[in-house]
Amino acid sequence: MEIYMVGGAVRDALLGLAVQDRDWVIVGATPKILQSAGFLPVGKDFPVFLHPSTREEVALARQERKTAPGYHGFAFHAAPDVTLEDDLSRRDLTINSIAISAANMPDTCKFNQKFSEQQTLQLDRSKLIDPYGGARDLDAKVLRHVSNAFAEDPVRILRLARFAARFADFTVAAETMELMQEMVQSGEVDALVPERVWQEISKGLMEHQPSRMFEVLRECGALARLLPELNKLWGVPQRAEYHPEIDTGVHMMMVLDMAARLNANLPVRFACLCHDFGKGTTPVDVLPRHLGHEGRSEKLLQAVCARWRVPTDCRDLALVVAREHGNIHRSHELGAAAIVRLLERCDAFRKPARFAEVLLACECDARGRLGYADSSYPQSARLLHSLQVAQTVTAQSAINLIAPQAINTPSIGQKVLINSVNLSGKQIGQLMLAARVRAVAASLGETLH
Repeated sequence: MEIYMVGGAVRDALLGLAVQDRDWVIVGATPKILQSAGFLPVGKDFPVFLHPSTREEVALARQERKTAPGYHGFAFHAAPDVTLEDDLSRRDLTINSIAISAANMPDTCKFNQKFSEQQTLQLDRSKLIDPYGGARDLDAKVLRHVSNAFAEDPVRILRLARFAARFADFTVAAETMELMQEMVQSGEVDALVPERVWQEISKGLMEHQPSRMFEVLRECGALARLLPELNKLWGVPQRAEYHPEIDTGVHMMMVLDMAARLNANLPVRFACLCHDFGKGTTPVDVLPRHLGHEGRSEKLLQAVCARWRVPTDCRDLALVVAREHGNIHRSHELGAAAIVRLLERCDAFRKPARFAEVLLACECDARGRLGYADSSYPQSARLLHSLQVAQTVTAQSAINLIAPQAINTPSIGQKVLINSVNLSGKQIGQLMLAARVRAVAASLGETLH
């Protein structure tokens, strides 16, 4: 029985990156042998086990064979005669197909030692097992498929694009791009299930330079199949005085990378990706203006979220940003009444934390333009201040402030009487709206008429 560390842990160690977790492959064993040694079986589709002491995942070396379209259509074979090279050959990229024997691991991270995440590992390159040239491709910063078996699993297109976003200075090998284009043309990508698409897209959104994922998907043709709403934006012009970069697709990528620069969470990054979908349906005769694109973006986004089964938090935030980002950008021009209505439409009073995320997405939109990357976004501070002021208004304070004036009862005695009146919820809501407008106006130095 031989044990090897494989895949991402080896890759990241060679790149000098912190290793998140270790993947192990065992050659020459059977499930019965591992279970007798205390390993716990956890794999449903193929033999994966938990180490009895470290709780790390350990897999038997295996081969796979394509049996049907899509990423589910595989048959797996694991047996003592499956070699390490056989196992490495089924992997997607050469940089993920490097191994090292457990016997050659540093003393600080042996197979039977519990592993602490975020360690950097110093591996002896002379001890690497690298039949497909992964170390060479790491040095050359190239993403290259191991074999034509890559074409059997359409998820690998998404995975490669995700790695392009993680390692933004890597290029895709020409032959690999050609193979992906052939996969798209054959319809293999169309067999992807929504949950798997979202799983890979969401991971890619959280990488260092997420724009690279969508650029690679666009180049191979997969973006037009998976997210045509985004793919249509390249070549769509915007007004140069507001968007010096002009091209809407370029703008979307700049916004997305700004979200990564500002360490935005997944819902914010998804909102940035989708906020301008409506510009792809602007009539040609009105370009480069995009009046009403917010409403069109919201409608298209609803369809995307349904198609991909996007989680509720990502969907809801993105819908608010798509609908309201133009109003938020113009909020410095708004008076108190319009600001309070904007806060209500954004559900800011009930969900102030989400509203802060809405503002962050809008800041990414504003700064994701040519020449604006380091600019300020005062709209956020103004709207957050207005929200804080408006939040100080309670139902009772609104009644005390507004109700006596509303029915011309200025005396204190009658004001007390008004407080005991059984007002309807709608009436109280109207009073609170009026009181909030007054409070925000006062804080902004605005005179109400």
